[in-house]
Amino acid sequence: MSESAITYCENHPDRETNLRCNNCNKLICSQCAIQTPTGYRCEECVRGQQKVFNSAQTQDYVLAFVISAVLSYIGALIAARIGFFTILLAPAAGSLIAEAVRSVVNKRRSRQLFQVALAGIGLGAAPFLLLPFLGLFLGTGLGGLFALLWPGLYLVIAASTAYYRMTGIQLGR
Repeated sequence: MSESAITYCENHPDRETNLRCNNCNKLICSQCAIQTPTGYRCEECVRGQQKVFNSAQTQDYVLAFVISAVLSYIGALIAARIGFFTILLAPAAGSLIAEAVRSVVNKRRSRQLFQVALAGIGLGAAPFLLLPFLGLFLGTGLGGLFALLWPGLYLVIAASTAYYRMTGIQLGR
């Protein structure tokens, strides 16, 4: 009976392992292993693969911010006026914003691009949140607090919907 050689993680030489990166064949322990749809990979291979998917150009950030801010402003304006129906409007607005941004930037992508688009959504909705908030300090009472409800709900739902649409995360599969 032959005994197999004991192997150790290349990043943590004190940890025994038999796990290898399925891309570069490097020995990795469970702490170093990153599960991907095709198996376990080391941090270096995952980092290298992520760079391939970051294809956004400089002008894409400006376009994403402007488009998302303008569309979010329009959506928040409508949400402030329709009240309860914001629950129906916000996911549609988030989807519309995401698809508009993706179309304008020719489906180029990067994590920072999505974050810039989210900042635009926040800026577009900001006037509808800040004015009622300032009204609280000027003595409008609870009416001013209630005026924050629908624009705030719009912002949360539209931003999360847009983010999930832009990053390609699909729920409920």
